[in-house]
Amino acid sequence: MATTDFKDYYATLGVSKTATADEIKQAFRKLARKYHPDVNPNDKTAEAKFKEINEAYEVLSDADKRRKYDQFGQYWNRMDGASGAGVDFGGFDFSQYGSFDDFINELLGRFGGGAPGAGGRTYTYRTSPGAGYPGAGTGHSGTGYGGYSDPFRDTTSPGQDLESTISLTLSEAFNGTQKRLNLGNETVTVRIPAGAKPGSRIRVKEKGQINPYSRRRGDLYLIVETKPHPFFQFEGDNLVCEVPIAPDEAVLGAAIEVPTPDGSVTMNVPAGIRSGQTLRLRGKGWRTPKGDRTDQLVRVMIVPPTNLSTPERDLYEKLRSNRSSDPRSALKQVKL
Repeated sequence: MATTDFKDYYATLGVSKTATADEIKQAFRKLARKYHPDVNPNDKTAEAKFKEINEAYEVLSDADKRRKYDQFGQYWNRMDGASGAGVDFGGFDFSQYGSFDDFINELLGRFGGGAPGAGGRTYTYRTSPGAGYPGAGTGHSGTGYGGYSDPFRDTTSPGQDLESTISLTLSEAFNGTQKRLNLGNETVTVRIPAGAKPGSRIRVKEKGQINPYSRRRGDLYLIVETKPHPFFQFEGDNLVCEVPIAPDEAVLGAAIEVPTPDGSVTMNVPAGIRSGQTLRLRGKGWRTPKGDRTDQLVRVMIVPPTNLSTPERDLYEKLRSNRSSDPRSALKQVKL
């Protein structure tokens, strides 16, 4: 075997022999974009380089092919013609190949009529979402550029989907609204449905990236985020709020006014309620996609007055001197 036939695929992709699959994939993508024939029209040097990195990636991205290639590379400089006499090839007979190309052709199935295009092959490339190139997130296959396929040319799939955040006031999210968005050289009006919550995804059809080959656009997904509100917050699907009450209301009970998203309602506070307890206003929370409402949770906080009038102070003094209960009586039994 002619030892000069050997090609260092790791050097072709610019990675080490211990590179991970992700590192190999990243290196391939970077080089494929740089030497892609569409980026370098009529450049034969770039086209040849594109073929080389395609071949290197197909071998190194497949665990079994990479293992055989690594095994071959371990012994290539010990070959003696095609005989391999006296050489232990680790359980694989490399001496059956007259050249490195013969070995690669069999490894990739490129001869014996087993591949399309008289010695060519079909190369399949699958990108991940967000790869930043036409057709990201879909699989593509085909042949071209001297028997090698173009992993980026796809004449059927839409372009890449895009994501962006949209910030809404709580009122806009609750009631629904329309927003005008500037998408580069076009402005679109987007309808935000009533009841959008933080993290909701709103699909805007065919406003993503354009696949330059199919001329089809992907979609735009708007991720909702809501601006902070001084009174309402989310707790799961429900709304939660905090309402202060006076000590006498906590002791005697009261009917108090509580704001809700669509106006105030009267809520009964039971006598003897403790600070921090939660009351539920059923059906007064957030809108749902089905058109009904979740609950509003009202957390009660007992707030003592800070600026007492003279009559109020006299009454609190009288209350203290006549109080029959001791709220800390149970603490007398506490010990280590």
